[in-house]
Amino acid sequence: MIWFPDADEPPPPGAFGKRGRKPAPISETAGLSHRAWLEPVRGVLFASGLTLNDLVDRSGFSKTRISELLRGNGYYPAWEITFSVIRALGLPIQPMRRLWTAAAREAQKEPGWIKGCIQQVALQPEHPPLAHQAFTEAMDAAYTDYARAFLLTDHRARWVVAETFDILWLCWNEAAASENIRRYAWRLLRSRVMARAHRHHDGHPDLRAAVFSTAEVHDDGPGQFVIRSELVDLFDAIGQLPHDQMDVAVLHYLCAMPLEEIPEILGLSPAITHAVDHHARATLERLLRSHSPRE
Repeated sequence: MIWFPDADEPPPPGAFGKRGRKPAPISETAGLSHRAWLEPVRGVLFASGLTLNDLVDRSGFSKTRISELLRGNGYYPAWEITFSVIRALGLPIQPMRRLWTAAAREAQKEPGWIKGCIQQVALQPEHPPLAHQAFTEAMDAAYTDYARAFLLTDHRARWVVAETFDILWLCWNEAAASENIRRYAWRLLRSRVMARAHRHHDGHPDLRAAVFSTAEVHDDGPGQFVIRSELVDLFDAIGQLPHDQMDVAVLHYLCAMPLEEIPEILGLSPAITHAVDHHARATLERLLRSHSPRE
């Protein structure tokens, strides 16, 4: 099983394979877009049980260069060596190329360098599995609404959702074999959104700015200042909720999604979703009371 760093629980036993040494951590200098493809590639490698020597034999590149690539250390890797590694692992090329390109831009590589790297490798047309395509079409709108609440602009939200779907395609075999593919995909989306969300100093997501994208504050009539203040407090409290409670609250109260539609999005049962919503409302009431001025 592939484990993503922001999942709700630690990696299961055997998640990184049984052969070889424990992998060295990813370099702190690797950016968010770089990690977006490096983490799942490492997960696939270590779940496969292949050693570094196995990967060297299959890719044709030296152990030093492969090791640097897997750690995100040194210069951003060229597409040729990246392609050789993922081909050796049997991973799809098209989503990986998009993820690699985004990370190359993040690493401030020149457009000419990126184009030249890509042109060195001839690719065959590749299409996502039909099940992946159907899944992404079904989830696109809800995922984008959720991402927009944290990232504020439609462009950033759609970019992160596209990144999520590319990673999901990269890991589709593992995702499809999981006990709950909707839960698997949702945790992946959340990890990508939270990696870029605005945050308070204490680490909680800062949702206050999302107030100004809601319909309630678009008018400038009397009482709007009071409404804005109340919504700011509410949105700020939602950002302090535990993961599942926050997800339900964001989809239901910020994105105006009917509660009965949320279980399918989150990969939770209707009973659990209603229980989570109940606990979220109780927690929000407590948080809002604690921040209200004393009489």
